[in-house]
This record gives sequence, C-alpha cells and structure tokens, in this order.
Amino acid sequence: MNHITFARIRIVFLKMTVGAGVTACLLSSQAASSRSHILNDAFVAEPNWRSAPPKYQIIDIGVVQRGDASQGLRVSAGGVAVGRSLARTGSRAFTWKKGRKIAGLPNLKSRSFCVSNGANDSGTVVGTCATTASGESRLPVIWQKGRVSQLKLPSGQTLGDATQVNISGIAVGSAGSGTSQRGVIYTADTGAPITKTGPNGSYFVTAIGINDAGRVVGQGVDPTNASRSVGIVYDIGSGTPFEVGALPDANGAVAFGVSNAGHVVGTSMMNQGPGKPFIWSQSREMVAIPLPSGTSSGSGKAANSAGWVVGDAGGQYSVPWLYDGTTTYRLADLIPANSGWDLSTNTSASAEGISENNIIIGTGVFKGLTHAYAMVPVSVAGA
Repeated sequence: MNHITFARIRIVFLKMTVGAGVTACLLSSQAASSRSHILNDAFVAEPNWRSAPPKYQIIDIGVVQRGDASQGLRVSAGGVAVGRSLARTGSRAFTWKKGRKIAGLPNLKSRSFCVSNGANDSGTVVGTCATTASGESRLPVIWQKGRVSQLKLPSGQTLGDATQVNISGIAVGSAGSGTSQRGVIYTADTGAPITKTGPNGSYFVTAIGINDAGRVVGQGVDPTNASRSVGIVYDIGSGTPFEVGALPDANGAVAFGVSNAGHVVGTSMMNQGPGKPFIWSQSREMVAIPLPSGTSSGSGKAANSAGWVVGDAGGQYSVPWLYDGTTTYRLADLIPANSGWDLSTNTSASAEGISENNIIIGTGVFKGLTHAYAMVPVSVAGA
C-alpha cells in the first residue's frame, strides 16, 4: 500500500493523482458518536443561493529560507495553516496565520525532511519527519510550543506518520508499510492502531483526518475485494467503523477530510481508477461535487462546518476549486486577475484546507515560483 500521507504532500517533486475505492455499502447513523451526530444534524451543507461568486484576495505565505519552494497543506478551524518549505537538501515544517509571518519549525534529529500536516487552534502541530523527500524512514512527530518530539509508535512498529490533530490533542495517522500499514490514533503517550473493523472486515490503512468531536476518516481496505479501497469513518469510543459508500458507477472511495459538523469529503471511483469528488453527511448521504470545466477527475480535500469544500481536479493541468454547496468555482477565477498567481496552468496547484471563515490554504505558482498561499475572503480581509 502506498504511503498516502507523505506522498500526498510531495507536490513540487511529484503531483499525485489519487486513485482508490470505496464500497457501495452505507451503514446507518447509529455508528456515529452522539456529539458528531448532533453537530452533523445542526450543520447540514445547505445550498448557497448566492448571486455572484465569492471574492478573495491571495496572500503569499512565503518560505522559511530564501530559495526554497513551499506548500500549504492544511488549515485549522480557526485559521492556523501548516505545510513545508523545501530545498533539495531538506525541508522544514511551518505554521502561518493571517497577520503573521511564516514560522519555521525545528526538524527531528537525524531527519532532514519534515512537514507539518495538521494543527489545532491551540497551536499544537503534527506531521512527519523522514530522511528523504519521498518519506524514507518516516516518523510521526508533534510540535508544541515550538519544540519537536516523536509521537510514540505502536508496539513493534518502526515507521509512521501523523496527519491531523484535534482540539483535544488527539492525532491520527498510520504506522507500518506495505500490507502491514494500519491507521493509528496518537495521544500524548500512546500510539494505538485502529483495530476495529467495518463491513466485510474492512480496516483502516491510514487515518487522514479527525475533527474536534473525534470523528476519524481515511482510507481502508476491503479484504474480500482487494481491487477497491474503502472510504472509512470511525467515531472514537462509539462503535464500529463504517463506510461512506460510493457514487453511481463507482464501488469505492478515499475520505480525505472531515469538518467539525461531520461532513466527510474525498474521491469516489471504480476499483482504483480516476475518481470524482464527493461530500457525505448522515442526513444527505453521498453527493457528487461538480467538477470544474475542462477537468475529468478530482478529489475533495477539506470541508468546513457550512459544507464548503476545497479540492483539486485534473485534466491537462491541476485545477484547485471551491464548492459552496451549489456551485464549483475554479480558484483562479476568484482572485484578482493581476495577482501574479497561476492556479490553473501548472501541475503543482492545489487546494488542501478551508477554515470556518472560508480561508483557503494550498499551493500555486507565484511569479514562476512554487509557493504556499492563503486565499482570504474580501469580506474578512481587513478583520
């Protein structure tokens, strides 16, 4: 099994097209935790009947060291963005928040390639440190008050990664490699594999997202049908993992993100072919997100509690987009024409995170350089 967590962020060196699959099975809402269920019912993604597209300004997050490239990879509900600043000899994780400069984070000893994959609103950051840009000898790490330390791996494991952390300090990711890779829940002093299984014995290969209510999402495997992947969801402490289902003419999915209202987003496909983006909630089940014009496949990467979703679509180029519950917009069409940013005619562009006040984090090409960006709604730009 590919290390989706680390490969997902290697945009500068390799633009990854996601392929995997999810079952057509959908369990009832009884598997959800009571808190997640309440949140999800309270914040169903409703159509946004706006008469005009949203307007954004775009900000260059920058780099940790001059000459680096940078990638924006996620943003917390309150606007703490994370990613990495890359050189050929190594990379540094960073954090950023509106009104502040990029802040580099220290690397783990003996690991020259580090990336911050997720943060909570308290400033706790998690990620992965490795010996190469492709993720060799990868270890899960946590940054607290500017200091880095390794998260404890499950017993017997020597490899792992961390992808997201919630407001309670619970992180998720994976441990192991190949057929032994499994999703993991990390706390302050433990790393525990997710051993509970869903329909057909499906299990987590990697946990990619977690919300503040403890809903975990990621990629799973169906041992009865190895040709498809499972968009798998697990509410900590409340029961059995379940599957989000699949879009018509598909049999699988990968779940990349989960909002604090319980929306799950990702990509749905037949077997492990090209996928289409979706948003899922317990009240509306799985809904296809329209692709931007000129693209044929894509993935939803993150959602906020209003059901706004960001993701990437593919065709000749990588096209990041925003879905507001009704319409899908190319991000390139939402920023000023003279901004200097190219978000539509290159293979590095992405949209990876969206905050509760609709700040979007991703990667683009700015005046010929690959840099992380923050897109801030004009209505809150001066707040």
